[in-house]
Amino acid sequence: MKKVLTVLLVLSCCTGFVSAQYIMSGKIEYERKIHTHAQMKDMSADNNSWYNRIKSEIPKFDYAYFDLTFDRNRSIYKPGREVEQVKKATFGSTPASDNIVYTDLRTKRVKAFKHVFEEKFVVEDTMRKMEWTLKNEIRTIANYKCRKAVGIICDSVYVVAFYTEDILASSGPEMFGNLPGMVLEIAIPRLHTTWVATKIETTAPSEDDFKMKVKGNKVTAGEMYETIQGALDDWGKWGARYIWMSVL
Repeated sequence: MKKVLTVLLVLSCCTGFVSAQYIMSGKIEYERKIHTHAQMKDMSADNNSWYNRIKSEIPKFDYAYFDLTFDRNRSIYKPGREVEQVKKATFGSTPASDNIVYTDLRTKRVKAFKHVFEEKFVVEDTMRKMEWTLKNEIRTIANYKCRKAVGIICDSVYVVAFYTEDILASSGPEMFGNLPGMVLEIAIPRLHTTWVATKIETTAPSEDDFKMKVKGNKVTAGEMYETIQGALDDWGKWGARYIWMSVL
């Protein structure tokens, strides 16, 4: 028996994965990375001269950091540390740059603050209902073994997620969740955007960490989508991408 335990210990150390199982609470830092040049190229397919002229004025990638604090019953996602960009975009702010999402994992309800142009929304609704399809691909993220899942938002926008069953809270960045564990990576190819966990702390959060004081127009997720879609419906490809990013 002693030899068996020794072999198991050696194997767990050799895998490179975090050996502690079933983490109940902590804080995760996500790096959100937007390939701005790729987004611009998509949106200017009919005007390459504009793309070639403007791309030198903005950074190739836009980086932002967000923190997700969680325990078994709830989570809150909000802006984290600031990062200094080499260049600043000149055509407006990035959507979803100051989103805050509180999720009650027991009741499956969310309260989310979203700032879209000059409008501030407080979305109160159930958790996003997504038909996730689990895949066999495995990836290591922040030393955690993660499994791939894919789904669709906004009828046609493909989403790739990697989640770990070692963290029991069924949550993730923005309003993503409802998987058999914590989402540590989200990729949305049509938005050229990824969220990847860069650091995970297992210190238990305090009650103050979950407080959310926001003001805005109270709506459901569907009502916000219809409002933004109505305002940007004539904006073509750019408008569609702004809508997708805004309703994350």
